[in-house]
Amino acid sequence: MKRVFRILLMSVAIASGGIYVPLAAQEEPGKVKFTPDFRFNDGIYLNFDQVKMNDPIPKAKILTSTDYNDKDFFKNLLEGDKIYFYDAMGVRQEVNKSDIWGYSRNGILNIQIQGNFNRITFVGNICHFVADITSYDNRYYNSPYGYYDPYYYSPYYSPYYYPYYYGNYYSPYGYYYSPYRQNAGRNELKQYLIDFESGKVMEYDVENTELLLMKDSQLYEEFVQLSHKKKKELMFVYIRKFDERNPLYIPVKQNPQ
Repeated sequence: MKRVFRILLMSVAIASGGIYVPLAAQEEPGKVKFTPDFRFNDGIYLNFDQVKMNDPIPKAKILTSTDYNDKDFFKNLLEGDKIYFYDAMGVRQEVNKSDIWGYSRNGILNIQIQGNFNRITFVGNICHFVADITSYDNRYYNSPYGYYDPYYYSPYYSPYYYPYYYGNYYSPYGYYYSPYRQNAGRNELKQYLIDFESGKVMEYDVENTELLLMKDSQLYEEFVQLSHKKKKELMFVYIRKFDERNPLYIPVKQNPQ
């Protein structure tokens, strides 16, 4: 069954143009190898193509009453529903905040998920980040009082930190509890991956990790030989290995501030 699943994954990768050898590790003209010291150009990224080109809408072209040097520039800008800016032809444009990919502040990318902007903490050909999202559970509706089960336990694993416990109130016992909560949603931290080649955002799980590792045949073969338990434990280790063996190259562009 596992073999059939791997064959299906390989078929998907082939269909999407994936390759099964390490990515070219040669620096291209006008590009530099990504390192932790690299800083993306600051500004609003309308889509992932702009991220790949390191070519956002710079602050100087954004219409706003907030001072460009204000440390809360992006926070203030994104409080509204629309963003106004001048395009390359000098024509005034507008875009809904909900339609933008994200922004870069001090060279750090922040991606929009469910209307919230989340810092991308690990950048490479496979990126990793943690997002604060709202999830929904039918157990809200199963209660005649309309609030969440106070005895539901949900630990959360992150490769960076110890388990998180989120809800309306924190409990030292790791429970979600709010007798006054009337909606069906609860906040939680969720991990995601980004395929920098396509810009696709994926859930951080064994299947998606395996799919992305297929672009490096050696790492992929190592990974698929592991037990499922080991795969879960070593997902992030193999993502780091992949990015080390297949470095990301980013265009260098001077961006007006």
